Amino acid sequence: MSASGGTKAIVAALAANLAIAVAKFVAFLFSGSSSMLAESVHSLADSGNQGLLLLGGKKAKREATPQHPFGYGRERYIYAFLVSIVLFTVGGMFAIYEGIEKINHPHPIEAWYWPVGVLVFAIIAESFSFRTAIKESNEIRGKQTWTQFVRRAKAPELPVVLLEDLGALVGLVLALGGVGLALLTGNGVWDGIGTLCIGVLLIVIAIVLAAETKSLLLGEAAGIEEIEKIKTALVDGDVVTRVIHMRTLHLGPEELLVAAKIAVEGHDTATQVADAINAAEARIREAVPIARVIYLEPDIYRPEATK
Repeated sequence: MSASGGTKAIVAALAANLAIAVAKFVAFLFSGSSSMLAESVHSLADSGNQGLLLLGGKKAKREATPQHPFGYGRERYIYAFLVSIVLFTVGGMFAIYEGIEKINHPHPIEAWYWPVGVLVFAIIAESFSFRTAIKESNEIRGKQTWTQFVRRAKAPELPVVLLEDLGALVGLVLALGGVGLALLTGNGVWDGIGTLCIGVLLIVIAIVLAAETKSLLLGEAAGIEEIEKIKTALVDGDVVTRVIHMRTLHLGPEELLVAAKIAVEGHDTATQVADAINAAEARIREAVPIARVIYLEPDIYRPEATK
């Protein structure tokens, strides 16, 4: 996985979540807080998700085969989609179940210092993980807003880690609020309400992730800036006079397929056209390095044929 895949952010999130999951579960055993149980399962699910992202990055590096001639770049999208499913089922649905159970059968929180101490520790640890993800994202985000970055990013790992870390931080605040209100009022229902809110939050994040990775799985075109660079690179003003039409498709986060019909003059020889195509391919790869699979079809431009 390349640096743009956010490996550092994934490893940081994995290390933080494993440590936090253990701490939360110990706090649950001592306090009986359903918020802590939901949060420990949440962190465990997040740890598994980071493992899936790393596994997807490794599998995506496999060489192309006759059965898969365009390689395995989309493995990263598949594993990112699996992350959304795990987050929805293991994280969200379990938290909702625990929340409803605690609301129906409330009991006071014991040894309050365990959940409060662990939650404060978890917020600090998750903040460092979130900071790493933000730092890596800023290196490739450019002028995009955060919403645009999550929606337009072709490498799924960083958006996934960003949303997971954001969800984890908000979930920790909700858990701390639920535990705090339960301690202040002596009513364990608040702990259940906090747990229920965590479940709803995780399900919302899972749905957003599923929608974005589904779009990547279906196949997305290159970004607007990349498309313009490719069109500019195609035309040399000599043999290639215009782009009649063009299609692009991401075979993976860092591999782009370009297929275009280009206009040439009727008096050009086959050798001239072949040389022009080779030169155009070289210009495209220089302008957009991830354009690795290029198919160019020469044709005589007829305005009526493009309508």
